[in-house]
Amino acid sequence: MPFYHKLGEIPPKRHTQFRKKDGSLYYEQLFGTIGFDGMSTNSYHEHRPTMVKEIRKQYSVKPKIAKANNIQSYRFRGFQVPPENDYLESRKVVLTNSDCNIILSAPKQSTKDYFYKNTDADEVIFIHKGTGKLRTHLGNINFKYGDYLVIPRGIIYKLDFDDEHNRLFIVESYSPVYTPKRYRNWFGQLLEHSPFCERDLRRPEELETYDELGDFLIKVKKQGEIIEMIYASHPFDVVGYDGYNFPYAFSIHDFEPITGRIHQPPPVHQTFETNAFVICSFVPRLYDYHPNSIPAPYNHSNIDSDEVLYYVDGDFMSRNDIDQGHISLHPAGIPHGPHPGATERSIGHTKTEELAVMVDTFKPLMVTEEAMKIADEEYYKSWLEENKH
Repeated sequence: MPFYHKLGEIPPKRHTQFRKKDGSLYYEQLFGTIGFDGMSTNSYHEHRPTMVKEIRKQYSVKPKIAKANNIQSYRFRGFQVPPENDYLESRKVVLTNSDCNIILSAPKQSTKDYFYKNTDADEVIFIHKGTGKLRTHLGNINFKYGDYLVIPRGIIYKLDFDDEHNRLFIVESYSPVYTPKRYRNWFGQLLEHSPFCERDLRRPEELETYDELGDFLIKVKKQGEIIEMIYASHPFDVVGYDGYNFPYAFSIHDFEPITGRIHQPPPVHQTFETNAFVICSFVPRLYDYHPNSIPAPYNHSNIDSDEVLYYVDGDFMSRNDIDQGHISLHPAGIPHGPHPGATERSIGHTKTEELAVMVDTFKPLMVTEEAMKIADEEYYKSWLEENKH
């Protein structure tokens, strides 16, 4: 997100002496992406952030593919993913391609015994159920139902949950996650027609700083594997930082919908973008106000992209038999549209209370074995007229 943030204590100039009270130096780290060309942050540490004591086991977490070339529409019952104690073990990749992983997770416990760092991908974690605190080496952010947590690659973090009842919808992106460029000016500021602005984005406010030596386990994800690394100093030893590369939160409830006289296309719901897919937010809004409007979406052909909808809450008027936590996959190559009866039911309605997250990818998604465990394999027949209800 291109805006400046400063937290803690920093020296007046970059790359200059910054000393502790005892006269010794703090250790500066440039934390950036895309080489030296992307957004970056300068952080200052109690200890060298480079002190690796031991590299332990290394194991694959790559998803197992059930259908590599898929043209079948699916419904997945997300809440059927069983809760698990460990955060990383609870993450189940259901859809994947070379640009992203779409993950369901139901962790019961906070990450207590280790820190986590994803060096492969930016993460967008949508909080469907649960409250707690995202703790990172660049500060902490409280989270609740409806929050997107945007965590750039390389951030060291933990998730602290308030109880065991948590449901997360996670998108891993192998390219950086940005706000939509059509909503930004050439300086990066969100424009007046944007459905949200910088005031809605919650930056880290609390910086945990530990001056501790010992054995600290960081589970590092690289090239689809977890590598367990023991560091000699506490990862949360930053005394201050400034720059543009840091985690932030945005609540789906702060997304201001764009409406019109006739049905608006999905890009008006866009919330985040990468060079390979977009993430959109469908929120409660007024329907179209042309006297002959049809609020339900028109049929359209998915020629160039796969469409994934994660249903969060409310009554999604274009679908039949949809519940919280369901995921619909409408793959590229074939048309899709409202279920039988949905178009007729929508006429005359003035508003919707639906809440959903959409991911549109420009490369086809592969269906994993984890997805098939929760799949409705008859969903593709749900547009037949006998299914009108």
